[in-house]
Amino acid sequence: MKPLLHLQNINYIRGSQMIVSIPELSLHCGDVLGIMGPNGAGKSTLLKIMALLDHPTGGSIYYHGAEVSVKTFSLEQRRRFAIALQQSLLLNTTVYQNVAVGLKLRKQSKKVIDEKVHYWLEKFHISHLANKHASTLSGGEAQRVNLARAFVLEPEVLFLDEPFSALDFPTKIKLLKDLKSILQSTKTTSVFVSHDMLEIKYLTSKLMIMINGKIEQIGTPEEVTSYPNEKTAGFLNEWTLPLVQQQAY
Repeated sequence: MKPLLHLQNINYIRGSQMIVSIPELSLHCGDVLGIMGPNGAGKSTLLKIMALLDHPTGGSIYYHGAEVSVKTFSLEQRRRFAIALQQSLLLNTTVYQNVAVGLKLRKQSKKVIDEKVHYWLEKFHISHLANKHASTLSGGEAQRVNLARAFVLEPEVLFLDEPFSALDFPTKIKLLKDLKSILQSTKTTSVFVSHDMLEIKYLTSKLMIMINGKIEQIGTPEEVTSYPNEKTAGFLNEWTLPLVQQQAY
């Protein structure tokens, strides 16, 4: 099966430092790819390159088999991608207007906008917040609005950069459950950067470990965590140490 998104010999150099070096990476329809690695591993840089928000220094990106770039990616193609970041970056207006903004920019009819906005507000259990101002929302509420704003555009590929890292545990769990259900029902292809193995194991079908800008290991979350190579094992041990120390207190 032809990949939906394919990276070939991608590298990204900042100054004299190699930030990302990826010989090959493919994303197929329906994949939910989780990316983990230490700070400075190049995870967020890679996500921006995959989302065609940043130019790689070298290499090629293929979307549906056709080579694309930040410059050649058409408006229609770009509309098939959506991104949700750690910071929700909501507009200074109501929840409804935040979710509707992308549809308005696409000049959808008022009827279509209203139907789609209310549908996604309901899917993320925030219909009761429709007329509430974004500045009054809790962190969990704001992230639900952020995700609804992405899904209302019906993206073919959704890019998520640590969207739950600022949330408390109960809020995170509830949102994870809702997002998993939505990803499964929509079959939206996703790339998900996270520092949390709970999120990765719960949401993703593939796990990629990045170290020093390179793919160290890739497989299902169970394969990678059960049979890590030496560098992956080192990262996983360092990642779990703070958790063990917290539990000791």
